[in-house]
Amino acid sequence: MFRAIAVLFLTFPLSALALVPPDYQEPPSDFTAEIEAGFQLNTGNTESSSFNGRTKLVYDTEKTKQEGTVKAYFATDDEKTTSEKYDIQLQSSYKLSGGFDGYVFGRGDFTLDRYGSYTQISTVSTGYGFDVISDHSTKLSLEVGPGYRYNMPIETEAEPDPEPNRDVILRTAVKFEQKLQEYTSLNADLTAEAGEDNSTLTLDMNYKNTLFQDWAFKIGVNIKYTDVVPEGTKQTDTITTFNLLYTFQ
Repeated sequence: MFRAIAVLFLTFPLSALALVPPDYQEPPSDFTAEIEAGFQLNTGNTESSSFNGRTKLVYDTEKTKQEGTVKAYFATDDEKTTSEKYDIQLQSSYKLSGGFDGYVFGRGDFTLDRYGSYTQISTVSTGYGFDVISDHSTKLSLEVGPGYRYNMPIETEAEPDPEPNRDVILRTAVKFEQKLQEYTSLNADLTAEAGEDNSTLTLDMNYKNTLFQDWAFKIGVNIKYTDVVPEGTKQTDTITTFNLLYTFQ
């Protein structure tokens, strides 16, 4: 009996090593998520400093890609709340076959901004996207398609009961990702929405530096220009963030 136990004890580690090599790594997952929070500086329609949070979920398979992002911004000063904004971005893409990196998509963008020039913004769009560059260090995608936008202006003294604006738009977007070094990367998204009544241009750019394992430090800036705004508000809003980000899959 003792000899049988000894043989089993000696042979088990060798069998385990044979089944699981020392350099084994888990296969990549179709699901990834990012959670971040940090400090922010606002200029434009609101000038304050406070905290913000962001969560992004991506489910990327061979045929489809589902993306969802939720952002929250909240700031106060010594007297009152000075900034309160919530963004939701949803996009579903279907990858086309035929030997090229194209896809069709449906997208929804929803914003509640208590102190912005427009307090409610809802945009739905569809269209075609194409990966111009896609390798291990550089990704560049272009998107274009029609959409519909609903804007509710903020109440002002000149317009205490504003009417919402409804507009058919053409949305174009450029999405760029560049891996600078092993632990650093730069992302930049430029989106234009052109409509008959109003047009917007948004630049969302960030620099990410991995600290250790799945943790990273991230600096981001979001600049949005709106062509037509209510009287007494500014055309350009800028949000600068300094966040700690955690990625898991």
